[in-house]
Amino acid sequence: MTARILILGGYGNFGGYVARALASDPAITLIIAGRSLAKAQAFAATLAAANPAEATALDIDVISAATLAPLKADLVIHTVGPFQRQDYRVAEAAIGAGAHYCDLADARHFVRDVGRLDAAAKAAGVAVIAGASSVPCLTAAYLDDALSSFAVIEEVDYGISAAQQTNRGLGTASAILSYIGRPFTMLRGGAMRRVFGWQGLHSEVYPVLGRRWFGYCDIPDLDLFPQRYPGLRRMRFCAGHEIALLHFGTWLLGWGVRLHLLPRLDRWGAALLKASFWFDPLGSGRSGFHMRITGQGRDGKPLERREWMIARSGHGPNIPCMPVILIARRIARGVVPEPGARPCLDIIALDEYLAALEGLDITVIRQ
Repeated sequence: MTARILILGGYGNFGGYVARALASDPAITLIIAGRSLAKAQAFAATLAAANPAEATALDIDVISAATLAPLKADLVIHTVGPFQRQDYRVAEAAIGAGAHYCDLADARHFVRDVGRLDAAAKAAGVAVIAGASSVPCLTAAYLDDALSSFAVIEEVDYGISAAQQTNRGLGTASAILSYIGRPFTMLRGGAMRRVFGWQGLHSEVYPVLGRRWFGYCDIPDLDLFPQRYPGLRRMRFCAGHEIALLHFGTWLLGWGVRLHLLPRLDRWGAALLKASFWFDPLGSGRSGFHMRITGQGRDGKPLERREWMIARSGHGPNIPCMPVILIARRIARGVVPEPGARPCLDIIALDEYLAALEGLDITVIRQ
């Protein structure tokens, strides 16, 4: 018997990465799902799958336990963003069908509040895991690993710089655009203070990549980490475009939103995404992640740790996909996650995460 892994959005941007990574696993049978049966079938046919991949039409807006149950999925992987305006109907459908569930959500409230499904998930004997992606899974794994050296983590400053020449979909673009120029809170000086999306303009100099520009982003970590790391007094998470001109243009649009001269930018998501591709000749397939952790060492002295990940050849999108891939492989081998609903914390250790990236054009630098 193989594990039946259903990927919602399976022929999309992130879903495609996940499907291709799992296709060769002899312990897995993939079910590629999306609104278009024809697209699901066409994509499934391209996979050199160890077991023939199946295809089905599923719409997350009307999904239910009744539509999922006949597929007999062991795990539902939800990759259809943006999650900022979604409810938990997909997870609830998975619970009702007796399937485990995980997603790539980066929406702050969606990931933070998934525990409201805990009782239902435990009653059904399934796991519901939200945010099985770069945030908060990878970022928490880095901080958890740092605890071996730190007595107290006081500050974390980190961010993601996207490659210009990479696959990018409307879901991801809309998620980011939804908070550009709009207020949210971030831990500053020991208190949650208001900031605005894509402001806090600053740059970081990366090994290999050189200077990249950044602005504030709203992510689940901003609520989860102050509770998880009690000594934390300051956080800053930011993201940015590889092309400085594109980054500054987005920054200016953010001011338009902040000053109420423009509406929410996700209203124009499709047009702005299309326009972003005009800049591709100016960019590359190189993306980066950085994290600077400061605090007090085990010896009581000030301590700083710096981390970088440099992805080339357009391999950056594999990084946020890795947690759901690892969870699927575990389930396929009978390693079932504990029932209940929770953010993706304490599930994948840093060493396992980084080891899974071996073979990709990704360099990890640790100081």
